[in-house]
Amino acid sequence: MKQSTFYSPSSSGLDLSELRAQFPILKRSMRGKRFSYLDNSATSLKPEMVIAAEQRYYTELSANIHRGVYEFSEQATVEYDQAREKLARFVGAGRNGSIIFTKGTTESVNLVAYGWARKFLGPGDELVTTEIEHHANLVPWQEACKATGASLRFIPVDPDGSLRLDELDEVITERTKLVAVTAMSNVTGYMPDLSRIIEAAHAQGALVLVDGAQYVSHHPVNVSSLDCDFLVFSGHKMCGPTGVGVLYAKNEILEQMDPLIYGGDMVTKVRRDQAVYKPLPDKFEGGTPNIAGVLALSAAVDFLSEIGMQRIAEHEHGLLEYMVERAELVDDLVSYGPTELGVRGGIFSFNYGDVHPHDAGALLDQEGVAVRTGFHCAQPLMRVFGVTGTVRASVYLYNTTDDIDALIDGLKRIKDVFG
Repeated sequence: MKQSTFYSPSSSGLDLSELRAQFPILKRSMRGKRFSYLDNSATSLKPEMVIAAEQRYYTELSANIHRGVYEFSEQATVEYDQAREKLARFVGAGRNGSIIFTKGTTESVNLVAYGWARKFLGPGDELVTTEIEHHANLVPWQEACKATGASLRFIPVDPDGSLRLDELDEVITERTKLVAVTAMSNVTGYMPDLSRIIEAAHAQGALVLVDGAQYVSHHPVNVSSLDCDFLVFSGHKMCGPTGVGVLYAKNEILEQMDPLIYGGDMVTKVRRDQAVYKPLPDKFEGGTPNIAGVLALSAAVDFLSEIGMQRIAEHEHGLLEYMVERAELVDDLVSYGPTELGVRGGIFSFNYGDVHPHDAGALLDQEGVAVRTGFHCAQPLMRVFGVTGTVRASVYLYNTTDDIDALIDGLKRIKDVFG
């Protein structure tokens, strides 16, 4: 049976045991057992340096940005602006695009849905998405279409949850104004061919929004070469804190969009009847931002960059292969997603016999294994699979084959209970 090997970064010489030691929560036990955290698609664990970065803001700066003329405020402003530049480099954004800080992927999608879609869509226009999307990349578009009279269309999906990209020309037409698609399914880890989708959309003059919530934290990304118009992702899935996210977009599009949040720090001049907005990116960041969160996310980017995103992707792929191989030996286990692992990230969704996913998750908890159960904010995809929910195990850079072994051993416990 193939063992997955962690590719330690040459710059730091970290091995997997040293890497795990940087995550305080991994030193804890759960239910008296070794803590096997396999719920990384929901949120990632946080290393010491990220926790310290957020604490440092409150203990050493604790000042608002862009407004104060005193030392701590000026320093906070410098570090906040540097974080933006760092995020831009991390996703390969050039001078033609901007990084907007938000609360997370959901707010980033809604910013585009309100600031662009509701402004530019109308009756006869079409917006294209898929049935494999997280609800955060579906419900905002449903509402935008209701508000504007536009129509919502879907790229067909196969029974295994992969997209029928050979039918793109039938779905993406001259009426299409925007295509919204995930870079990686949060249910199966399936990664559609984004380049093919973007090329088809741009050929019809349509924009493309890529939901990178599951992808950016696990794989190298370069939006300049990908040529997407929008990219959205969250900090908490990439070793950063909750409550901070990113919208990348091309400047020419952002200039046309309306803000989602109006108020202080996004205006240059306000009269009784009108206001003049600040230039990008401040136009979209009204109010006091999550400064501590942004600085902690900056530390998370440093942490991931030191390890190397390609190494992380290779490590997770090895874990996925190991998990699939071990699961194939378990009777009555049904898994979901394409059998071709080359198009999948480190997510494994399954059901075990007639056991309800929540019951399976509760019993795995007793064995110290943390997984996600339910429909994973992806009910349309659950209907494709003909189920109401699944058990989902998802890996990240600090996971080992021991975590997967604990999962498989936990399934034996389920069999003992349910027979």
